Amino acid sequence: MIQKYLTVFLLISSSIALGQRTTSSPYSFFGIGEEFSSRTIEQASMGGIGVAFNSAQYLNFTNPAAYSDLRFTTYSFGLLSKDLTVKTNEASQTVNATSLSYFALAFPIGEKAGFSLGMQPLSSVGYSLSNTTLDSDGDPTEISIFSGTGGINRIYGSFGMKVYKGLSVGIEADFSFGSTENILSNQIANVIYATRYNETSTIRGGNVKLGAQYTTKLKNDLTLNLGSTFRFGSELEVEGTERFYTLSTTVNGAEIIRDEQEVATIEGTYNLPVQTIFGFGIGKLDKWHAGFEYESQNAIQTSGFLNRTGNTFRYDASDRISLGGYYTPKATSISSYWDRVTYRAGMRYENTGLSIDGSALGTNFTKVNDFGMSFGLGLPMGRKLSNLNLGFEFGKKGSTTNNLIQENYFNVRIGLSLNAVGRQAWFQKRRID
Repeated sequence: MIQKYLTVFLLISSSIALGQRTTSSPYSFFGIGEEFSSRTIEQASMGGIGVAFNSAQYLNFTNPAAYSDLRFTTYSFGLLSKDLTVKTNEASQTVNATSLSYFALAFPIGEKAGFSLGMQPLSSVGYSLSNTTLDSDGDPTEISIFSGTGGINRIYGSFGMKVYKGLSVGIEADFSFGSTENILSNQIANVIYATRYNETSTIRGGNVKLGAQYTTKLKNDLTLNLGSTFRFGSELEVEGTERFYTLSTTVNGAEIIRDEQEVATIEGTYNLPVQTIFGFGIGKLDKWHAGFEYESQNAIQTSGFLNRTGNTFRYDASDRISLGGYYTPKATSISSYWDRVTYRAGMRYENTGLSIDGSALGTNFTKVNDFGMSFGLGLPMGRKLSNLNLGFEFGKKGSTTNNLIQENYFNVRIGLSLNAVGRQAWFQKRRID
């Protein structure tokens, strides 16, 4: 049966992910694009908490130490559909982007350890911006178009194990790779040829993260969970080419390159800065959980490629606060399906670290912050431990202050968490009497 679920979901997710852009955010213009948070749908529905959360049947992308509690081979897949309303002081526009959020596999190793591997997007580029200069009569004299596509994916492997009563530690290693393309086109009125700058880059690099969790029993069957992670700083290598050329357009809309004036090689770096996450939670096993999480990260540093810091934007240190939890009325209920459903909710506030000067003078920077509220459902599938997970999030990123852009978004997440038991379970020791 689990193979059937896997096949159906992969067919649906592949057709959606390949048919649409992964992002439409104007903020993907900066750096390596809009960075994605490494969260499962279950975590995202609880405001993003996860560093202190563990489960016998769910994956945890935040803290590798959590895999020490895994008891079932688990397959997990997620899709994200994002409705985005982009607003300026003058106008607004609504766009949609759908993407595959992740696919991963995890399995227990004995009774005190677990391992996970999978693939997730790290960032995505998908912007299209235009600027039109008008004369005194209101006629366009110059049109500039900025556009970008591409993205970066990461492959990871995580391992966690129990080392003492209630204490678990973990390690995660990953490798990121991908490519981006940034284009600047300029057309002046009454000039036959347009000019275009084209930058194509490939990005690759690795990173390591350490994690720890501590669990202890309190009175009245309550459990206290503490967790933290530390991600080392590392550099992503950026290599590519720069092209500058003139072009013309036929009546059918086809572009013809007329004169390629410059070709240059790009070499640069994009650093993934040191990141720390700390959190705690309290609850009753398989009943309810409430948690808090704080994340801090050093400022991003870039060099050697198009979207470098300067008078228009800069990177500072960033941080995030998340609150959330879940409630399951009665996980073992036989008479009521809705008593076995898991209800999740949470909120988060994030200082992204990105500051932009809408005046381009380098003196009036405005921070880009992100606030979101989320809720979701974990719907049991039959009598098994597998779940269909739904998540919903609405929020706001940025503002129209200082000639900037405000994004109002509504995210819909859907995914499967499939637990293999019995003959379908992998890497579990068989007992023969």
